[in-house]
Amino acid sequence: MVEIKYKGACIKLANEVYDPAEDSYLLADAAISYARDGMHVLEIGTGTGFVSSVLLANVNVELTATDINPHAVKCAKSNGIEVIRTDMFDGLKVESCFDMIIFNPPYLPTSNDEKVQGWLNYAFDGGRDGRITVEHFLDEVCGYLAPDGVILLLVSSLTGIEDMSSSMDVMGFDVDIVGREKCSFEELVVIMGKHRHS
Repeated sequence: MVEIKYKGACIKLANEVYDPAEDSYLLADAAISYARDGMHVLEIGTGTGFVSSVLLANVNVELTATDINPHAVKCAKSNGIEVIRTDMFDGLKVESCFDMIIFNPPYLPTSNDEKVQGWLNYAFDGGRDGRITVEHFLDEVCGYLAPDGVILLLVSSLTGIEDMSSSMDVMGFDVDIVGREKCSFEELVVIMGKHRHS
């Protein structure tokens, strides 16, 4: 079994589960920077559990994760992550209140003939414009976020960084880019969103 180590965490990988890449490392670093001891943290779409594992190795948080892929759930559990198999927020109690919600969504613009076979498609397929899952997330996230909570959302230039920031602004979030990395064909950023208090 393949394992990777990063910042004190050791993560087992698995077939049919997205292998951590530049986006995963960028999001993990942002999570460590902004999480505080004692926080209740939710990671949506945890995959191998990489981001959650790195966060738990560095900050004393109470963490729950979700993933729709049964192979990812099994893999994340083998990495010590408390994970619920569900589609995004569906399996969570509505009264759940998290101080931080982390999401590395499927963001690749994907036409029908570009879909990947099997469960792995959930990790990549962002719909025609790369935004379908991100928009679903933003529609629901406020119902699970504590009043002073923050979201950390990984966004690619393929999806439109300015557009995503504007969407979050319209939804009542103060937005700030807290991580940035240029990759071969895209720029990746982590957008932090905080509820705007009137």
